[in-house]
Amino acid sequence: MDEQFLKTPWYGSRQMTRYLRRQGYRTVGRKRVRRLMGKMGLSAIYQGPRTTQRHPEHKIYPYLLRDLTIEKANHVWGSDITYIPMRRGFLYLVAIMDWATRTVLPWRLSNTMDPGFCIEALKEALAKHGAPEIFNTDQGSQFTSDEFTAVLKAAGVRISMDGKRRWMDNVFIERLWRSLKYECVYLWDLESGIEAQREIGAWIRYYNEERPHSALADDKTPMEMYLQEKAA
Repeated sequence: MDEQFLKTPWYGSRQMTRYLRRQGYRTVGRKRVRRLMGKMGLSAIYQGPRTTQRHPEHKIYPYLLRDLTIEKANHVWGSDITYIPMRRGFLYLVAIMDWATRTVLPWRLSNTMDPGFCIEALKEALAKHGAPEIFNTDQGSQFTSDEFTAVLKAAGVRISMDGKRRWMDNVFIERLWRSLKYECVYLWDLESGIEAQREIGAWIRYYNEERPHSALADDKTPMEMYLQEKAA
């Protein structure tokens, strides 16, 4: 399986099962192949749904983080949306991250791209943690909507948006998505929204509270650093 995956990295469990049967493994089933691919960390490369779609009538705000040194909690928050592949279909996940400490603040899952779940996460973050100085996102319509930006303006937050198609401007959350998918989502082969909520929530708690982050001093976890800096 590993050798074939190197040749055809777009193979999912269905295609891999067919391949193995053609090689003489007549009794192998897709369920077993899916389990083994999960253990081996093999996940098919395929085009997922677009999570960044601009709205032509929404205002785009300038990018404020170029050459900015971010050294304290609640200086800059960032947010992004990713898709969560399910056994049948997709869910969408939004998270808000404190950039200085890499802490994941509130997050939400949704089965639609309506901006409501992003607004809920933002309001919870502001209520629990206070307001950041700057909030950075991409140019997706959820973040450029009047409803979303109005919440930021009311809290006195400066709005920053990445350049078009510049995913590197929000690189910290992109790295978070990669870790989440390879350490949680692809291993569990999620079947329901309830299961996704449970497993993703457990992984984010582990990431925040148990896993030392390589970018932080003294092997601190993101939440340890965030609480320390807020208390300073």
